[in-house]
Amino acid sequence: MSTDAADRERAAEAVEYPDRVGFRPTNPYLAVFRPFIPPAALLRELTPLPLIVGTLLGIVFGASSLYLVLKVGLTVSASIPVAVISITLFRLLSKVGLRDATILENNIVQTAGSAGESIAFGLGVTMPAIMILGFDLELTRVTLVAVLGGLLGILMMIPLRRALIVNQHGLLKYPEGTACAEVLKASASRESLDAAHTDEATARVADEATTGGKIIFAGFGVGFIYYGLQRVFKLWNEEPTKEFGAPFERASVAIENNPALLGVGYIIGPRISSIMFGGGVLSYLVLIPMIHYFGAGLATPLAPETSKLIGAMGVGDIQKNYVLYIGAGAVAAGGIISLLRSLPIIWHGLKGGLADLRGAREATASDTPRTDRDLSMKFVIGGIILLVVAIMLFRTLNMNLLGALLIVAFGFLFVTVSSRLTGEVGSSSNPISGMTVATLLLTCLAFLLLGWTTPPYFVTALSVGAIVCIASSNGGTTSQDLKTGFLVGATPRAQQIAILIGALASALLLGPMLLQLNQGSTVYMPVAGNADFRFAEGFRVPPADLEQSGGGAKRERARFRDDQTEYTVWHNTNAANGPAGRYLVNDQGQPVYLVDPGINGIYKKTADGTSVDKFNAPKATLMSYIIKGILSRELPWGLVLLGVFIAVVLELAGIPSLAFAVGVYLPISASAPIFVGGMVRWLVDRYTRRKFSGRDYTEEQLVAEGDKSSGVLLASGYIAGAALAGVLYAFLNVKEEIRTWLGGWEEWATDHNPLFGGDYSSLWAMIPFTLLAVVLYAVGREWLLAARRATPDER
Repeated sequence: MSTDAADRERAAEAVEYPDRVGFRPTNPYLAVFRPFIPPAALLRELTPLPLIVGTLLGIVFGASSLYLVLKVGLTVSASIPVAVISITLFRLLSKVGLRDATILENNIVQTAGSAGESIAFGLGVTMPAIMILGFDLELTRVTLVAVLGGLLGILMMIPLRRALIVNQHGLLKYPEGTACAEVLKASASRESLDAAHTDEATARVADEATTGGKIIFAGFGVGFIYYGLQRVFKLWNEEPTKEFGAPFERASVAIENNPALLGVGYIIGPRISSIMFGGGVLSYLVLIPMIHYFGAGLATPLAPETSKLIGAMGVGDIQKNYVLYIGAGAVAAGGIISLLRSLPIIWHGLKGGLADLRGAREATASDTPRTDRDLSMKFVIGGIILLVVAIMLFRTLNMNLLGALLIVAFGFLFVTVSSRLTGEVGSSSNPISGMTVATLLLTCLAFLLLGWTTPPYFVTALSVGAIVCIASSNGGTTSQDLKTGFLVGATPRAQQIAILIGALASALLLGPMLLQLNQGSTVYMPVAGNADFRFAEGFRVPPADLEQSGGGAKRERARFRDDQTEYTVWHNTNAANGPAGRYLVNDQGQPVYLVDPGINGIYKKTADGTSVDKFNAPKATLMSYIIKGILSRELPWGLVLLGVFIAVVLELAGIPSLAFAVGVYLPISASAPIFVGGMVRWLVDRYTRRKFSGRDYTEEQLVAEGDKSSGVLLASGYIAGAALAGVLYAFLNVKEEIRTWLGGWEEWATDHNPLFGGDYSSLWAMIPFTLLAVVLYAVGREWLLAARRATPDER
């Protein structure tokens, strides 16, 4: 064996067994590394236009990620789509007389644009749990959590850059960051190539990257127009459904006509999408019909339902009253099992990160190359201290000294772990949800030992978990961005400024978007005459139980027809009084309206029959159940434990339980289009394997070829376009005049459009969805929008 081969083998062993005693090689990869742009080169980098473009794209992709995480609990990485859009946009501007962006300016765009996705994930995973716990989703609280968590994660990651990005180069792969760097290098401008002293033959012709941008824009347009027309004009059935009759009563299948979910399935691939859909099959084709079969003959309601017989329940009633708790138990168990299985990696990541941090050199700006200059440690430490003080001062977070200390401890712990794990397994496999579960478990146990079990402490615990979740998520994203910058030769300080600005802008706007998505789909259901629930005759809400605001009872109006009356607000958390939820109460203390939220609500139609788009937020439900289960113990534990042992059975069978559990919890209509997207990806991947069968590619290389295919770019466009259409529709749905106009279109479509109303509407509505899937397959196979390959002369 040669000396070089022996060194590589020993280096590999040192990575696999980082705590072994003996040979600890110097990093052989770092010794020969040269960035694409040399440290001595001076190129435009942190300039206004790229920073603005990146921030705006971060807001757009943050909004789409927020929409997705509320729908199905998943997000997709934004860095590569943002980089491709930036390359395309500036190249088009250069054709009309403006200046093309340098590779470092495009890197600033993707850095600023990536922050929104990670903040959206943290918000969507945690903050909707406040409503489940019986509190209002207040704008100030949501915005503070987003800003504090987003900035804290970035600042805590900055001291780790030299330790994890530089010193571990070649050992920690940072797959998304490395892929993004390849996209930027492949499309470097002439100015950038000259600065890199690189011949143009070393990069692919830039037209290929431009074509990639066109594919994303095409997908964005298709997704936006398709979903926008569907939501506004009701051109086809939004949720084709088939419910079976005897002998298989209450069994059903459905699929949401949503390009975003189709794109998600394509990106996550056939395995995970199939496992998720398997959970939906268990819920809707096993559990729901089984509960009806055994319970249809009961003469009294079966707990936790208190008023309605199982025999009188439809599919949706059984799902929300029974299967929802089973799914929540499975998600909780899957999250905890995922965390336990990750503990060795997390422990390894923590020890390695802290050891590298202790040995990292604190260099000064005077003797440091441009590519190794960070923000000042005074700025970093001062910023962290200011954020912690802000956490203490803002009373809306209901934070105390212990909570602030827990945020600092868990924040630094999990930012370190997240940053290292992102380098080892990538962003998509980084168990952020598991870290949040661990934070909540430990926080709630500490509160339980101290006797802090009243509802206000629910908000404190959730605020700790939410800020840590966003910080660890943003820490992982920041590390990927800094890896990209390290490879292309960027200035770390410029990137750190860009991501701080991008994170702040996204955090300030994602909070209002979250509230609007909820409010736009909120349904005000009259209590009087409601067949689903009722209160005891003569029931009155005690004045002391009403929500307080400004020294008196909080008052608001219902968005119900022409009702202009102001009501007081009551959060019923005691099922003995009647169904739990938020109510509007008249001056006599009688509940008049149930305020069914857009997030985790149960009514998909208003009292007058208008459809609304609900969000299930599966992981937020998990967080609320952990808090409620530990601090108040108000859960139907029998159903929850059924879900727990479903997850245990899956783990014993070698199947990842968390993805399956999310499928159990979600409506099957949400997991079905994801499954279709996964199947399209499976067909395209088969073609990809045949295409490269003559080359000696490893499995990892074949996967990488599939991940950078045209189909992934189109799917990213589907996601961004449809999600943005969904966000805009939620904003349109606020004004009464617009809701009335939209309701008119729905009435017309019900009576005259066979794709929306009628006996065969579910069948006809599958035609446009099938066309979407066929186009995705055709682009993945390179039959449509194929990239122009470089000719031999161009190479």
